[in-house]
This record gives sequence, structure tokens and C-alpha cells, in this order.
Amino acid sequence: MAKRSVQKATQTATENKQSDNGLAAPPPIINDRGFAFAVYVLYLLGYITGITALIGVIVAYFQATRSGRPPIKSHYTFQVRTFWIGLIYLFVGILLLHLGVGALILVWGIVWSLVRNVKGLLTLNRSEPIANPESWLFGD
Repeated sequence: MAKRSVQKATQTATENKQSDNGLAAPPPIINDRGFAFAVYVLYLLGYITGITALIGVIVAYFQATRSGRPPIKSHYTFQVRTFWIGLIYLFVGILLLHLGVGALILVWGIVWSLVRNVKGLLTLNRSEPIANPESWLFGD
């Protein structure tokens, strides 16, 4: 009896995934949540390599336009803003480095981006959206 209900549920799910031409759409290899996780990891690796943060923001831009789920879309918005605001901190810090205050801005920028990435990962792990993805601080 249980086997029959599982088969029926599987058959219904397969029928729901069929496209207009009658072929079943294959399930994605990586879902939206997996892509959001990958972007956070790429950002964290960016502290060592630099280039992976650029790859991460490209992935976040592409996935933000394709994601239909608001909780995951909030993570992509948060990630894109983390990249651009972090880049602003980097440029301003480098420009003001000769005045001495630039070093403080660079240190703050690193701490700020680390906190945002770790907070984003923890929130994603709980399957929750970022409360305020447009925030300049930590998404609260």
C-alpha cells in the first residue's frame, strides 16, 4: 500500500515536470540554495585569491535574475551588495592609505565583509531570507 502511494506521488511529480513538448524536464544539478552557498564560499576564498570574489558576483547576478524564490533571491541581493560595497571600501581605503586613515578603512572593510559572509552562510543554513538585503551593514 505504501509502495503504491510512493509510486503515484513519483508519477504525479514527473507529470508536473513535463514541458509543453511532452518531454520531462531534468532536475537541476545544483539548486538555488546550492548556488547561494557557492557564492558565499567563493567570496571567502576571495580573501586569498581575489578572482573568486569576481566569479561569485557574476554567479549571484545570473542567479538573481533566474531565482523565483524570494528567500534565496534576498541572499543574491545581499551577495551582490556585499561585493560592490566591499569594493568601495577597498578603493577608498587605498586612496586614503597615505593619510593613515586608509588602513583603518581597509581593516573595517575586511571585518565588515567577513561578518556579512558568515552571517549570510548561517542564515542560508537555516533556510531563512536575509532580513534586509539592501542594508549597508549586516542585513539586520
